[in-house]
Amino acid sequence: MRTGRAGLASAYVTTVRLNALDSGSVDTDALVVGISTSPAGPRPAPGADGVDAALSGGLAATLGALGFTGKAGEIAKIPTFGALPAAVVVAAGLGEAPEGDSYDLEVLRRAAGAAVRSLAGTPRVALALPAATPEQAEAVALGGLLGAYDFVKYRTAEEQKAPVGELTVLSGADGGEEAVARAATLAESVALVRDLVNTPPSDLPPARFAEIAEESAAKAGLSVEVLDETALKEGGYGGIVGVGQGSVNPPRLVRLGYTHPEAATTLAFIGKGITFDSGGLSLKPSASMAWMKSDMGGAGAVFGALLAIARLGLRVNVVGYLCLAENMPSGSAQRPSDVLTTYSGRTVEVLDTDAEGRLVLVDGIARAGEDSPDIIVDVATLTGGQIVALGWRTSGVMASDDELREQVVEVAAGQGEAAWGMPLPEELRKGLDSPIADIANLNPERSGSMLAAGIFLREFVPDGTRWAHIDIAGPAFNKEAPYGYIPKGGTGYVTRTLVALAERHQADGGA
Repeated sequence: MRTGRAGLASAYVTTVRLNALDSGSVDTDALVVGISTSPAGPRPAPGADGVDAALSGGLAATLGALGFTGKAGEIAKIPTFGALPAAVVVAAGLGEAPEGDSYDLEVLRRAAGAAVRSLAGTPRVALALPAATPEQAEAVALGGLLGAYDFVKYRTAEEQKAPVGELTVLSGADGGEEAVARAATLAESVALVRDLVNTPPSDLPPARFAEIAEESAAKAGLSVEVLDETALKEGGYGGIVGVGQGSVNPPRLVRLGYTHPEAATTLAFIGKGITFDSGGLSLKPSASMAWMKSDMGGAGAVFGALLAIARLGLRVNVVGYLCLAENMPSGSAQRPSDVLTTYSGRTVEVLDTDAEGRLVLVDGIARAGEDSPDIIVDVATLTGGQIVALGWRTSGVMASDDELREQVVEVAAGQGEAAWGMPLPEELRKGLDSPIADIANLNPERSGSMLAAGIFLREFVPDGTRWAHIDIAGPAFNKEAPYGYIPKGGTGYVTRTLVALAERHQADGGA
C-alpha cells in the first residue's frame, strides 16, 4: 500500500506491505530481527528463526562477540556474506523476553523505529520482529514508518539521504493486512504534524496553516470553516484577536468536523496553534525563543488526528478547533494590564503576554460548546511548568473528573505517549483573581504554573461538559538526539492518543 503524500516536506517510506515469508527467504536489501537479553547472552526473538538457521545457528554468538546484549534501544549490523538474500542483518534490542513472548507494543515500535532510522538510504527493508498478532504487526509497521521520517525540505539535494522506498512487515497474523493499513494511516497523520511543527514560522503563518487545513480536510471528507481576522473581531473572539494583533500575520480559527451516521458520542478537540511565540511584549529570552515554531504542536495534533479519524471511518462524531495566531511584539500588540473580552463573554486581565496560549484556547473551548460535545479535550504546548514538573517526554493531564483524567492517561500509555495525571488544586484559583476583570491570565506567584493554567482553562468550559487538558510543552518537540521512532524536532506527539480516544468512544466501542 502507498503511504506517501503529494508535496511532502519529509523523506518518507513510499510503500508498506505485509508478507508471511520466513525471514530467511525474503528478498530485501536489509533485514531487521529482534534480539532479547538473557542470562546466557543475546537470544533471537520470534521472527529471527530463519536468519539464525541460515547462519548455522550462529546469530546469537556473532552478536555476543560484537558486545551486543539485546537491551532495548541497542542496534547492531552484521553482513550476511550471501547466506541470505539480504546483504545485511540489523539486530534490534528488545530487552528481557516477556513470558509467552508477549512483547510490549511500545518496545516493538521503538525497536522498529530505531532500526529503520539506522537504514536511511536503503531501498528495501524487511522487519522480522515479533508480529504474531495484528496488534504486534501494527506496532512493528508503525514504528518502522515513523522511524523512517526525515524532514528534508530545506536541505540541498547533496545533503539529503534517500528514504526507505519499501517496508515489509513479516507476519502471518490474521488481520495483519488491516493492521498494517491502520499503521500507515496513523503514520501519515503523524508525519504531517511533524512537518508542520518543523516548518519555519516564516513559511507557516496562521493563514497558511489554515489553507493547508482546508486543502487536506476537504480531501479527507471533513467539513471546514475558517474565520479570518475580520470574522474573529466581529464574532467576539477577543482572546485570539488579542494575541494575534501584534503580528503582521493575522490570526485564524479553523473548525473541522467529522460525523458518522452510527455515532452516539461527540468529541471536541481544541488545539493551541501559536505559529511563533516571541512572548509578545513580555518578551522571551532568545534561547527560549529558538524552538517556538513548535508552539502550534497542539493544533497540529488535532488536525492530524481529525484526518486519521476520517480516513479510518470511526463511528464517532468529532469536531476540531485550530486556534491560530502569531504572538509578536509591536506597536499594535496587546499590553500587560490590557483586558480582553473572550468569546464566552468573560473578561480576562492580561498580566503577561507570554501566557497567550490559554487566551486562544478559551475562545476555542467556548465555541466548541455550541457543538454540544460530550467531552472537550484541549491540547497545548502550554507551560514551562510542565517541563519543570514532568520533563521533556511526559505530558501532564488535568480534567474535570478523575475518571476522564485517568482514561486519557491510560489511552496515551497504550500508544506509547507518556502522560501523567495531575490535580487541579482549588487553592490555586485565588491566585487568578483580578481586581478589574473576571479573571487574570496568570498567577503572579508562578507556583504550580502548569496546574494554575489548567484551572484557568476550566473556568471557560461549558457547564455540564466533561473536559480534559493535555499539556504537551516538552513532548511536542525533541531538542536532543533521536530515539526509538522519535526524530529530532517535531514529534507529532499526542496525535495517536487523540485517535485512540476517539476509538474508545466509538458506537459500541465502550467508554
